[in-house]
Amino acid sequence: MRAFFRMIAISTIAVGLAACNQMPSSKTYKAELWAANEVPPVSGPGKGTGVFTLDPATKLLSWTVSFSDLSGPATAAHIHGPAAVGANAAVVVPFDNVPKATSGEIKGSKVLTDAQIADLDAGKYYVNVHTEANKGGEIRGQLRPGM
Repeated sequence: MRAFFRMIAISTIAVGLAACNQMPSSKTYKAELWAANEVPPVSGPGKGTGVFTLDPATKLLSWTVSFSDLSGPATAAHIHGPAAVGANAAVVVPFDNVPKATSGEIKGSKVLTDAQIADLDAGKYYVNVHTEANKGGEIRGQLRPGM
């Protein structure tokens, strides 16, 4: 009988350890987009928020970016990197279906490489929304681990 209970205890510990070693089901990143975050800073009332979710198993990054109060219709939006706060970088992930409006929401997803995930985790990505008046970007926000 003791052997039976010992086997159950060992099995329970093994299952617990296996659960501890599993990847999290998803990682969330957030961005607060403001005109003052652009490099160089832009003046204006534009603002936005972004929520990004990474599935570590599939490497799929999904996002919802909302923006409002732009100086004119959005012309493009992207994730740029790698770059620290205050630095500019090339487009890494272009967004499709950007509403050509002063307010709107952008949804999408893309599979990332391991190197891109490392840059994302290191805080080296930012998102910005461009307008005709601000071709380099009107609002910008660094992607940060979210809650």
